[in-house]
Amino acid sequence: MKRRAAGLTATLALGLLVSFPAVAAQETGKVPRIGYLVVVSSETRYRAFQQGLRDLGYQEGQNIAIEFRSADGSIERLNHLADELVRLHVDVIVAGSTLGARAAQRATSTIPIVMANIGDPVGSGLVASLGRPGGNITGLTTMSQELSGKRLELIKEIVPRLRRLGVLWDQDAPNSVAAFKEFKAAAESLGMEVRSLAIRPPAPEIEKAFGAAKNWRADALIALDDALIFSNRARIISLAARYRLPAVYGLREFPDAGGLLAYGPSRDDMYRRAAAYVDKILKGAKPADLPVERPMRFELVVNLKTAKALGLTIPPSVLVRADQVIQ
Repeated sequence: MKRRAAGLTATLALGLLVSFPAVAAQETGKVPRIGYLVVVSSETRYRAFQQGLRDLGYQEGQNIAIEFRSADGSIERLNHLADELVRLHVDVIVAGSTLGARAAQRATSTIPIVMANIGDPVGSGLVASLGRPGGNITGLTTMSQELSGKRLELIKEIVPRLRRLGVLWDQDAPNSVAAFKEFKAAAESLGMEVRSLAIRPPAPEIEKAFGAAKNWRADALIALDDALIFSNRARIISLAARYRLPAVYGLREFPDAGGLLAYGPSRDDMYRRAAAYVDKILKGAKPADLPVERPMRFELVVNLKTAKALGLTIPPSVLVRADQVIQ
């Protein structure tokens, strides 16, 4: 009960924090407005973005306003929210996912769009190239040539007997087909068998996917960085524990919530850096001339309590590289 009360308090506080600058912007008519569009809200990422703005001299309610819009996991709401931001005549839209960026792209070809957390912006048709984006979209991508290999290396160190690997992914997500193929090729080059555990919205068959992994006798699981998977993380973590499947994720929110391990780009760092794009655009830069940036900081988070529950011993070689070890 205390957790629910604390969560509600945080949510109300966040709502007040966002609504005040919006009112100030309406009254003055001079304060630049930023549209912030996400599929699923993350307080830590939003606060990282706010901190990035503060570091550049922006103060909400004084010289900047943010129109916060979250689809709360409903992909169908994204287009409506993007249209709403366009009607508000925001100066920039910050999109926190490929789906959000595509919704914003559909809604406007003139308002600058800053990608804060996008898998493959070229393959998704958001930009012409990383070096010369063209159009009204630029920002940051999570793309990294080392990512698949690093995650496979980590799960192999933790589960040395690994032969059969399940990959959980959203088959309707724009970037996931290519990401799954990349993981499959990398795993097979290491002598592993790979089984696709594809799910899809709006009613993902997550339990069915885990049942298939068990029947196949999977040794471990990798979950791709999809909005659908992120929004169902509590359920996925619970099922991984029930089926005793060691699982590697790409987002630190998973081990924070009881998952085994996560390795991937620091999303907080990317949202902080997104503020720099907003700053440049508000000062007159064109998105078409601002190259898309790759990740600069990666983080490894390990949950030792979960490892113990699974009967696993995390090797020192993994622990020494961890940015955080949850006891």
